[in-house]
Amino acid sequence: MSLPEFDLAALKKVGTIQQRQPEYFVLRLRLVGGDTHAETLQKVAKIAGQYGRGEVHLSTRQGIEIPFVHYTRIAEARQAVEAAGLKMGACGPRVRVIIACPGEQVCKWGIIDTKSIAKKLDAEHFGTETPHKFKLAVTGCPHNCAKATENDIGIMGGIRPEWRAENCTSCGLCVSVCPTQAITKEDTKYVLDETKCIYCAICTSLCPQDAWLKKDIGYLLTIGGTQGKKPRLGSKLTGLLTSLDTVYELIRKIIAYYQKHGRKKERFGHALDRIGLEQAREEILNGLHDQ
Repeated sequence: MSLPEFDLAALKKVGTIQQRQPEYFVLRLRLVGGDTHAETLQKVAKIAGQYGRGEVHLSTRQGIEIPFVHYTRIAEARQAVEAAGLKMGACGPRVRVIIACPGEQVCKWGIIDTKSIAKKLDAEHFGTETPHKFKLAVTGCPHNCAKATENDIGIMGGIRPEWRAENCTSCGLCVSVCPTQAITKEDTKYVLDETKCIYCAICTSLCPQDAWLKKDIGYLLTIGGTQGKKPRLGSKLTGLLTSLDTVYELIRKIIAYYQKHGRKKERFGHALDRIGLEQAREEILNGLHDQ
């Protein structure tokens, strides 16, 4: 049987991906931060049974995919997805759905509200055209469960600790638990080397006497992370940022920079390596209101 010609680029733009079996397509659904409701999952199961083979796939970006939708039923299936209160995802050279860990809403280590950040970023940037695929992740702390450093932009919660001598009993726990040896004891004082600190909140969370307190709560940005055939961990863009507005401003500048300087099918991290990380960092941060 001959098949019609498909505009695969247009289909990818709205999360419809041709399978190995050319007459079948995968529908990629858009779940920001991996969140949905049990009632919605029941509707997804019904759609998968009605328009596919009753199968679903949980993607690596916290989404749901429905495979084996015949090309003649794509339009119907997408209408059913929208009627269920869901939106279609995306594929191809554009900003993908934003992923996020549970953050401070659920996790005891969570420093920031990852979910609200992911929703705002998704509302502003999802589907924006870029030279190649572009991915963002929001993770609540430097445990990095959402793998922020494997994304084109990673947002990570962090705290800047401060030692209070009057509370300290000199137990030394902070020195032993610090994962980067950023805390040392000098005579009767405990000293933080901020060049080593990763703002992870372990010292402030575990100190039994509250001698380490949270001086600042903020955000760390990494850029240029990617997996695939040429893996690259994200590079640190700034120190700890305490203004969320500054974070959003920077993300706009980063995406605009990639749109201007990236080459077709060149991932952002590889563009940074070609341009030079220091040059790119300087150009991105130029004119930033709060550094």
